[in-house]
Amino acid sequence: MSGHITKVTILDIARELNITAATVSRALNDHPGIRESTKKAVRETATRLNYKHNKIASSLRLGRSSIIGVIIPSAEINFFGSVVHGIEKVAAENNYTVLIYQSNELYEHEKKGVQTFLQSRVDGVLASISKETINLDHYSEIRNRGIPLVLFDRTDDRLGVASVEVDDFAGAFQATSHLIDEGCRRVAHIAGQQHVNIFNLRLKGYVEALNVHNIPLNDDLIVYGKVSIESGRECMNQLLSRPVIPDAVFAVEDFTALGAIQAIKAAGLRIPEDIAIIGFANEAFGEYITPSLSTVNQQTVVMGEEAARLLFEGLRRGARRRRNWC
Repeated sequence: MSGHITKVTILDIARELNITAATVSRALNDHPGIRESTKKAVRETATRLNYKHNKIASSLRLGRSSIIGVIIPSAEINFFGSVVHGIEKVAAENNYTVLIYQSNELYEHEKKGVQTFLQSRVDGVLASISKETINLDHYSEIRNRGIPLVLFDRTDDRLGVASVEVDDFAGAFQATSHLIDEGCRRVAHIAGQQHVNIFNLRLKGYVEALNVHNIPLNDDLIVYGKVSIESGRECMNQLLSRPVIPDAVFAVEDFTALGAIQAIKAAGLRIPEDIAIIGFANEAFGEYITPSLSTVNQQTVVMGEEAARLLFEGLRRGARRRRNWC
């Protein structure tokens, strides 16, 4: 014999107390217009009936959900996990819940994530754009609905929204300059997809470092990959197959660097004696490989905190505007 569980709603509480559902809703959300005695009675009845508050349903009635949506390209990358840690810290300080959606670096998944957030009535969205995304219409829809949107790490100026990112140009310039200062003269760059702003800036920083140090740019020392361990291996093998192999590599990010390290070791070459290498992002695995990976630290937790603070500033501005309209 199967049992049937009936979900308790605010209508059940209203009938129990002989008040309206609207009064129950306001009491549960601590509305200042409801008497304390009524709030107390509603809370006690809700507990007795085992009522479970539905934040999304509540958002439909109140026009706010106290939820922010966060889109990340991949949960497997420590970089994004650290950024989310910073976001959640600031969200908790503001009594907000974080809803996370992973795009898996796919445009269609990212669009689906945005639609999920809009249907869930999130109050704001934080996002890092996937490597595959070129069309930004889904993000424009967030902005056009008046929902605060802040981008972090992978941003796009076309949206005209607030963003938080490290100085990718300066980081790449410093990484390449470090290799040159160590005596390297054939510094290669394994680049990422150039429609992604941060990868384009890292290529430009690499080129500028060569210019400043009076090292001629050699197109044979630049290969374009897809930002992954496998791509890093493939790109490094391309570089090793050329007539003049590099004595150093600046990789666009740490997973690419890891793939390059694997290819260098497979070729029987030594790091850094034969080929020095440096990455970008400061992924956690870097210190556990031999030799440890030199990399550019992106201050990920701070990035998440700053992005969340910008979002909550936007939410507060929106709340002030709504009050002024009343």
